[in-house]
Amino acid sequence: MNNRVQFFFKIGLISALIAGFGIYGLYNARGFWEGPEITIESPKNGQVFHNSYITVKGKAKNIASILLDGRVIFVDENGNFSENLLLAKGYNIMEAKAVDKFGKEVKARREVVLK
Repeated sequence: MNNRVQFFFKIGLISALIAGFGIYGLYNARGFWEGPEITIESPKNGQVFHNSYITVKGKAKNIASILLDGRVIFVDENGNFSENLLLAKGYNIMEAKAVDKFGKEVKARREVVLK
């Protein structure tokens, strides 16, 4: 091979590696751009309970902290959370708020009834 072909081959290889690392980095950073996500799986909105002691279950992604009714709760390594809650008689509103490390926040709300 002559020197010119080797030069272009090296430039092409270096460019492909830089582009590959850049794409990989952007792909892994997408969670930070998307912001926090929170899903309450249980209880369902409008659900009626006859027992005042319930468990709130859900999943959170891309968070720095999560609060349930203003109280900090914790998630496992997969982003799942499960927290016990005591309902008042009648209509109850529970709110989960997740915040990421950039200050973006998202809220999920459930309205349930205790008979």
